[in-house]
Amino acid sequence: MITILCVEDEDDIRNLLVEEISEAGFTTLEATNGKLALELIISKWPDIVVCDITMPEMNGHQLFAEIQMNHEQLANIPFIFLTALSDKENMVNALKAGAADYLTKPVDFDLLMAKIQGCVARLESDRKMGRAF
Repeated sequence: MITILCVEDEDDIRNLLVEEISEAGFTTLEATNGKLALELIISKWPDIVVCDITMPEMNGHQLFAEIQMNHEQLANIPFIFLTALSDKENMVNALKAGAADYLTKPVDFDLLMAKIQGCVARLESDRKMGRAF
């Protein structure tokens, strides 16, 4: 079963994300900021992370960088940023850093689910090829 961590500080948005992703048949975890998300990523090893950028305590960029720099065994977990930051610079920087994708709010759930399905397909292919992390 694929597990997806939803990291979002706004309760209404996080609840909608969890509901939609759960209804699509995935197991969900949730965190309200990057610091809590880091603890969950280390302890639960989710398959995919859907992550806001602007959050208290540790933002999405900081969380992603922390995983990439200090947790090599977790660095291949696909991150899909979902944020209100719609400027090209933020998008380009996130993608250059290695994010799987970058979507802007308001949430287009059809697009988000398509991006998640793409990540799932790559994960399943990697596992069949023996490249599981």
